[in-house]
Amino acid sequence: MKQKKRSIRWNTMGILVAGFLLVILIGAFLLWLPVSNQEPISFMDALFTATTAVCVTGLVTVTPATQFTVFGKVILLVLIQVGGLGVIACATAFFLILKRRITVKERVVLQETYNMTSLGGIVGMVKKILIGTFFVEGVGAVLYAFQFVPEYHLIKGIGYAIFHSVSAFCNAGIDILGDSSLAGYVTNPLMNITTMSLIVLGGIGFIVWYDVIDNGRKIYRREVPRKWWFTRLKLHSKLAIVTTLVLLGIGAVLTFALEYHNPETLGNLRLGQKVMASLFQSVTTRTAGFFTIPQAKLHEETRFISIILMFIGGSPMGTAGGVKTTTITMLVLSCITLIRGGNDTECFGRKISKENFRMGFTIVMLAFTVFLTGTTVITIIEPDEVPFLNIMYETASAIGTVGLTADLTPHLSRASQVVIMMMMYIGRLGPMTLALLFAGKPNPRDRIRELPPERIMVG
Repeated sequence: MKQKKRSIRWNTMGILVAGFLLVILIGAFLLWLPVSNQEPISFMDALFTATTAVCVTGLVTVTPATQFTVFGKVILLVLIQVGGLGVIACATAFFLILKRRITVKERVVLQETYNMTSLGGIVGMVKKILIGTFFVEGVGAVLYAFQFVPEYHLIKGIGYAIFHSVSAFCNAGIDILGDSSLAGYVTNPLMNITTMSLIVLGGIGFIVWYDVIDNGRKIYRREVPRKWWFTRLKLHSKLAIVTTLVLLGIGAVLTFALEYHNPETLGNLRLGQKVMASLFQSVTTRTAGFFTIPQAKLHEETRFISIILMFIGGSPMGTAGGVKTTTITMLVLSCITLIRGGNDTECFGRKISKENFRMGFTIVMLAFTVFLTGTTVITIIEPDEVPFLNIMYETASAIGTVGLTADLTPHLSRASQVVIMMMMYIGRLGPMTLALLFAGKPNPRDRIRELPPERIMVG
């Protein structure tokens, strides 16, 4: 039975890897067609755009606003939505629309995809994810419409509102406004608050959503005291919420302090506007990709902080990338436990399993390896005058599926752009998925064979 379950898990990984690749190739072909473009586009640029859309990253080699026709922008929107929800969730939605019965085998694939402990309620959970996604995106589109409809008139304004709501919620960061993202709205509270809310809601993870909702429902029904609104949440939700708030706070404070007098970013804004822009910069490093202040004009120390935040990313089971907030917090807690001389990693009165730690450590090491490898390869390919920190900024943005750019990606050579595409693809799937897929299935005899332990010198 265990061997069969492992086989299904590897089949699921194969479906994910092949599914995303197939969607990228189909999207690239559609974006390459003349009907999608206002001027001719190379297949390489179409492929890069499809990759960044499906991998919900946001790095681009062309300007979507001026390159693509309405048809092309619709294709781009669909690719972003599929990339944000995931191939398997979208396929399930398609089956549900057709009222096709979800078989047991397909339910097992869903279970493995979402790392659920049982098959019970798995289809219902996917339905909740789909309904919740479209509801939040709909609310976001309505809020955006208050800005875009007066600015671009009714039809175009509604289209812009829908596109940017989906892009923000899916943490894609792709816009159709021009080549300056949301910089024109740096002082606009409606645009800033709406975008930040969509980014955080998409990046915090669907599990956290419904854990908070279920807990709130119990409090409303007076099944539990109101003071327990946080303590009754699952450990995962607590870690995701607390870590997200801490990282957002640290990122905003550091950006505010480091860029306060920079005339190219925050220097010419009023105090309240500086606070809002600093918070937006911190939020967008959750792997969103929108920006209200020019990334290439940031001080080097600010960009370094942003690289760290981009590498961490958002939370699991959401639309964000990165190594995830809960993973980093777990590793930090494990280090604290070791320093204090403890044996078990504990948090909020719960013990984190050693299997969790090994998985988290492996994910971080694999992602860091891909990050370093990609950065090294591009450094070798590109001429010496390209700043090394700018290359790190692009590669961190790619592996974290962020999309923030130091205005370097469009000017990279084709070879470097291929490296960026590969990093975006790995970042969207997760390094662990590819590693396990290509490593092969585990040998059952390895579990039986035990070797004698021996200590080595460390530190």
